[in-house]
Amino acid sequence: MPKMKTHSSLKGRFKITGSGKVLRYKAHKNHLLSHKSKRAKRVLNTNPVMAPGDVRRLKQGLANLK
Repeated sequence: MPKMKTHSSLKGRFKITGSGKVLRYKAHKNHLLSHKSKRAKRVLNTNPVMAPGDVRRLKQGLANLK
């Protein structure tokens, strides 16, 4: 039986915490930052926890990611 592989693009987009929660990154933080306010950039810096329904969908793709 072949091994289950981690989907390569998911490795850089999500992080799994020690307790098993999945953290995601927010959009609009990569470029064109000069016109955004300091507050907007500060809010975009946070990494929210994924919703439980979305985590179930990602579990197969994140199988080997620790």
